[in-house]
Amino acid sequence: MNYSKELLVKCLTNEYEHLLHDGEEPGDMTVEERRAWFNTLTIEQLIEETGWDDDEDLKEFIENWKGED
Repeated sequence: MNYSKELLVKCLTNEYEHLLHDGEEPGDMTVEERRAWFNTLTIEQLIEETGWDDDEDLKEFIENWKGED
């Protein structure tokens, strides 16, 4: 399946924001900094950042973190 860079950045940023609220550590990037960093990555690198390499798992990740359309 093909996913746009914008969708992957959005999902990864939403996940990061959730994780940050659960336990922010000194030195953590802000959500905006993390989003900017995600935007420097290729689609392949973004997929790697999700932690999933299986299409079904990646699809579930996107469904969980895409937010409202």
